Amino acid sequence: MKIKELERILKAQGCYFVKHGKRHDLWYSPITQSHFPVPRHGAKEVPIGTLDDIVSQSGIRL
Repeated sequence: MKIKELERILKAQGCYFVKHGKRHDLWYSPITQSHFPVPRHGAKEVPIGTLDDIVSQSGIRL
């Protein structure tokens, strides 16, 4: 899954962008009521371990 596709899924499930960091963006999840980082790697695929961490921290369903 690419970053843009992941961002669309996050937005569709209520998560939203908070701010830019150097290499990661900070997002907020109303599901878990917490912030979590999402890497900014352009058109690259998100590594499986990173994707699993984002899914668990955000509380979304793929």
